[in-house]
Formats: sequence, structure tokens, C-alpha cells
Amino acid sequence: MISVIITLTFSLRWTPAFSEDSGVTQSPTVLWVEKGNSAEINCSHNKGAAYSQMYWYQQQQGKPMELIVFTTTITKDFGSSDQNKFSATKENAESGSFTVKNVESDDSALYFCAVSQHSDTVLLHC
Repeated sequence: MISVIITLTFSLRWTPAFSEDSGVTQSPTVLWVEKGNSAEINCSHNKGAAYSQMYWYQQQQGKPMELIVFTTTITKDFGSSDQNKFSATKENAESGSFTVKNVESDDSALYFCAVSQHSDTVLLHC
């Protein structure tokens, strides 16, 4: 049995403006993987080192998009997602990868990479 994983380049930059030329590239655009194998998707951007936060989303047919993992070069947050099923690496600010392990037919979905700029929070004491 062969499972299909389809990916699509998508940029969610967490800014009010959205440009068709987002500067975010995801590869491969379509990935065919045999059941039981792993599937790796790569993401890179040319927005600069300030855009160090990377998000990986999954959207299965007929379902809303779901955040799988948030990564930086120092941290990963899988939330409620299964780390035995998914992994992510981010060795530098401009690129990262996402892996679906032990692919099953239920893993067939659109997978989206998004990046955002780090923002500092300042706590003011009055």
C-alpha cells in the first residue's frame, strides 16, 4: 500500500500583509512514500535571521489546519502532537526540516511550513 503525502509552499508571516512572493520555500512539493517509511519535508526562507521561528502544520482533507510543532534553533514544542510520530530539526534560522515517521494512510495530508519573526516582550513595572 502506498500513502501519499502532499506538501504545499505556504507562508504565514504573522503580519497584516501577505505577499505572493513570501520568501518561504518548501520541498519537495509532492512526496510519495511507501507505508512504514519516513517522509521528510524541508523548509527554508530568505527573510533573515530575525525570522527564527518555524511552525509546521498538517491539514487533512475536510479538517482544519492543525499545528504539529513550533521550533527555533534552541527549542521544540510539540504541544499535544505525538513526538513518536513527528520530528523536527532547525539547525539555523533560515531552514528546518519536518519528518513524519512510520507513514500510514492516515498521514496523507497537506503539510505547511510557516515562519515568523521573533518579538521581544517587555514587562513594565508601574
